[in-house]
Amino acid sequence: MTPITGLDLTGFTEREPGVWTDPTGLVVSVHFFPLVPDLPAPLHETDRLRAGLAQGVASAGGGLIEAVPGAVDGVPAIRQLVKVPLQSRPGQAFLATWTVPKAGCSTVLKIQAAEGATTGMREAMIMAQVGPADYFRPHPYAGGGQLGGLPYHVGDHEQWDAQFPDHPLTLVRAALHRITPTVTLDERFKALPPFAGPAPQAPAPQAPGPQAPGPQAPGPQAPFPPAPVPQTPVPPAPAKRGWFRRKSS
Repeated sequence: MTPITGLDLTGFTEREPGVWTDPTGLVVSVHFFPLVPDLPAPLHETDRLRAGLAQGVASAGGGLIEAVPGAVDGVPAIRQLVKVPLQSRPGQAFLATWTVPKAGCSTVLKIQAAEGATTGMREAMIMAQVGPADYFRPHPYAGGGQLGGLPYHVGDHEQWDAQFPDHPLTLVRAALHRITPTVTLDERFKALPPFAGPAPQAPAPQAPGPQAPGPQAPGPQAPFPPAPVPQTPVPPAPAKRGWFRRKSS
């Protein structure tokens, strides 16, 4: 269950709780993570956030097409568009997401679709129009270079979507643009403390230093009990209304 209380899913059919599909092959899902978000930087540190996200996606073999700070129902969020290679066959899948982070949790709206039997047509046609020399570009979040993973190129830019209305990249981008204004969040989630940055890394354990012998040396002592971890869970919804509620068209 998630703090998303409203979402216009006109044209989609629920397949399981929190997952919907439509006839074009789009899959919409909503998620809630009761952990400190793993974003690499606060939302206002845009350059560092984008660079960290791009490196993370590249390290996993994919490619970050864009990462744009914005808001969902008035709450600061980050929009990402990612491409990843398919594991079972040639081709790519495209994922468009909004991540809405809070200090101790986050909620995510994800829309995804994969290429079918025909792959690479969009890329080949755009390359033919712009020429190979202008097709591949340095990644805008990599300081003038590439990052590994899937390469960055102009074929993924939104300006080409109108020429390829049935391409999965076009579909996920258009669906996210359409659905985003319809998203509503639970007021209790909206009131949680904001995300200030990634959780600090725990220092590596250090070997104990030498201790002087003699009666003044402290003897063994019971360790302090661990401090309770502050929790900010979203309380359960009132009866007869779950976290998620589909909004009709």
